[in-house]
Amino acid sequence: PSMGDATLRRRIKSWEFEAFFNPQELRKETCLLYEIKWGASHNIWRSSNQNTTQHAEINFMEKFTSERNFKPSVKCSITWFLSWSPCWRCSKAIREFLNQYPNVTLVIFVSRLYWHMEQQHRQELKELVCSGVTIQIMNYSEYRHCWRNFVDYLPEEEDHWPKYPTLWIMLYVLELHCIILGLPPCLKISVRHSDQLVLFSLDLQDCHYQKIPYHVLVATGIIRPFVTWR
Repeated sequence: PSMGDATLRRRIKSWEFEAFFNPQELRKETCLLYEIKWGASHNIWRSSNQNTTQHAEINFMEKFTSERNFKPSVKCSITWFLSWSPCWRCSKAIREFLNQYPNVTLVIFVSRLYWHMEQQHRQELKELVCSGVTIQIMNYSEYRHCWRNFVDYLPEEEDHWPKYPTLWIMLYVLELHCIILGLPPCLKISVRHSDQLVLFSLDLQDCHYQKIPYHVLVATGIIRPFVTWR
């Protein structure tokens, strides 16, 4: 960004972005990058926050509703880019927040799934999707968008956004489908203690093959695409 960029003071450092949003780094803290758009305006307000004594999602909702220019009667669209998906308490609080303010719509992109093996987190995340909130795993387009709009990169680094292996991303996509479809978890994540290397493994059952979309299974390399010979 140029020195005259009005968002410069609200941008995070490049090392912070890479540390928070690397899908293979199990960092404890959460970073939330957000965009807010009011009514028919083309102006977008961008900023960020992190965990304090509360989770980043709660901090956002409290700050958002306390702003002087907050008008519940005006339609508002919000996009979150989260380093971790919401925990069960935050998922529940988000649903209550959106029920209280029906003119607010929320789209959430996440880099990783928070304690996804625990049923309470899975169920509340599913309920959040069922309530109308769009939740997706961050892909290359979201990483590039966040880099260019939220990161204080050097002039020559505009295209140096982190290009994490597609397989890591698709494994989280696979598990998010399991959560939304109410299937057992299939993605297992462990940490090798000798060097703290994060390891991914899959445990697939018949229900996963039957209900997870075909293109997702192909993208993770679990099945081979069908080939039609003429």
